Amino acid sequence: MSNASPLLTLLIVDDEVPARLRLRELLADLAGDLPNQVLAEAADGLAALAALSHRRVDVALVDIRMPTMDGIEFARHSSQLVDPPAIIFVTAFDAYAIQAFELNAIDYLLKPVRAARLLAALHKVVGRRPPAPDVLASLSLGARRHLACHERGRLLLIPLADIVYFRADLKYVAARTREREYLLDESLSHLEDEFGECFIRLHRSVLAAKETICGFQRNALDDSDAQWQAILRDVPERLPISRRQWPLVKSLLRAARG
Repeated sequence: MSNASPLLTLLIVDDEVPARLRLRELLADLAGDLPNQVLAEAADGLAALAALSHRRVDVALVDIRMPTMDGIEFARHSSQLVDPPAIIFVTAFDAYAIQAFELNAIDYLLKPVRAARLLAALHKVVGRRPPAPDVLASLSLGARRHLACHERGRLLLIPLADIVYFRADLKYVAARTREREYLLDESLSHLEDEFGECFIRLHRSVLAAKETICGFQRNALDDSDAQWQAILRDVPERLPISRRQWPLVKSLLRAARG
C-alpha cells in the first residue's frame, strides 16, 4: 500500500446496491478520522478486476457471496496483480467463513456493518499484504469459475467453461480454448483435484473437459503408452489416452452418456 498520500483509496464490491450505498455513507462519516476516497464500485468480482485494470486502490471491501465471481475468487485473482489491494471481506452471517477468517487472521466485516468496526478494520489493513494464496484457497466456496494468465504484463481471466483441455508443458500448463492457448502457473494435479467434476485425466500430461469429448480413434503412431486418442469438439487436436487411463475414460464417459 502506498504511503505517498494519507488519503486511503477504496474499491467497494457487492452485488446489492443498498449495501454499496451503506459502505459509501459509512466511509464518508469516517473521513474525519481516516481520510478516504471510493474510486470505484463493482457488482461482482469480475467487474471489480476490470476496475483494477484501470486504477489501483489501497483497500477493497468485498462481499463474499456474489454471482459470476464471488469474493474469495476475486481475492485469489487480485492477489496476483503487481500492486494488489488489501482485502476486507464483508459477509452476512456465515459461521464457517468467520471461523476461518479468525484462524487465518483475515479481516472481515459482518453485515450490517458498523462504523466503529469498519474504522478498526481499515486501520488494521494499512500496510498489510493481501491474504496468502493458500489461505484464500482453503476458504474457497467452491471451484473457481475463471483461471488467471499473466501475459505481456496483463492479468487475463479465462472462463473455465471455455477450456477444452489442460496439457502439461515443461513447468507450465497450457489451457486450450476453442480460440487459443494460455499458459498457466498451475500444476496439473491441482487442477485435477479442483475441477475433477468436469475434467477427466486422459494421460499423465492431459486433462480434458468431459463434455468436449465426442469420440475416440486408434493412435496411428507406434506409441505403446497411448493406443487411443480422444476426438474433441471444435479443436483439431487429438489427445493421447494412456493404456492405464483408457478403461476408466471409456467407462466414465459411457456412464455419463447413459
